Amino acid sequence: MRNLFIIGVAIFMFFSKSSSNANYEKIFYDFKINSISGDIIDLNDFKGKPVLVVNTASYCGFTKQYADMQILWERYKKKGLIVLGIPSNSFNQEKKNNNEVKEFCEVNFSINFPITEITDVKGNNAHEIYKWAKENHGKSAVPKWNFYKILINKEGKIEDTYASLTNPTSKKITKKIESLLD
Repeated sequence: MRNLFIIGVAIFMFFSKSSSNANYEKIFYDFKINSISGDIIDLNDFKGKPVLVVNTASYCGFTKQYADMQILWERYKKKGLIVLGIPSNSFNQEKKNNNEVKEFCEVNFSINFPITEITDVKGNNAHEIYKWAKENHGKSAVPKWNFYKILINKEGKIEDTYASLTNPTSKKITKKIESLLD
């Protein structure tokens, strides 16, 4: 009898874990964010497409990942993937203004995927996208450092998150992206 109780508790915990935070009153596509040029990016324009959201910084040791983000964008954009760079100074490693970030990205990495204005990604001043991510996916959706990645699926929900050390072109990320594009 005791073993059945333990098994029952284990099954309950397994199934309740994934849905405890994910109420999804809103989905990713319900938000808007300002582009680096000052235009509004309506995320509803990406509806039905997976989106890799990456908080970036110009002075970070991971800044070379911009090149890999561009490779990912070029490889999968025709299949529907959106790569969205969100420059942030939440870790005190970003340039002073949007124009400097835009020029840095274009000159050094020939970036042409969508990039937002400098945006807070953690704490009370975090953009609504990041507050939503934390509310629905828990602490694992809160960036721990620059170049933290959140993969949004075609339904506008969080599919997975990836640490800064995980390269955008790693098999771990590309396999998951390819499964979402199929």
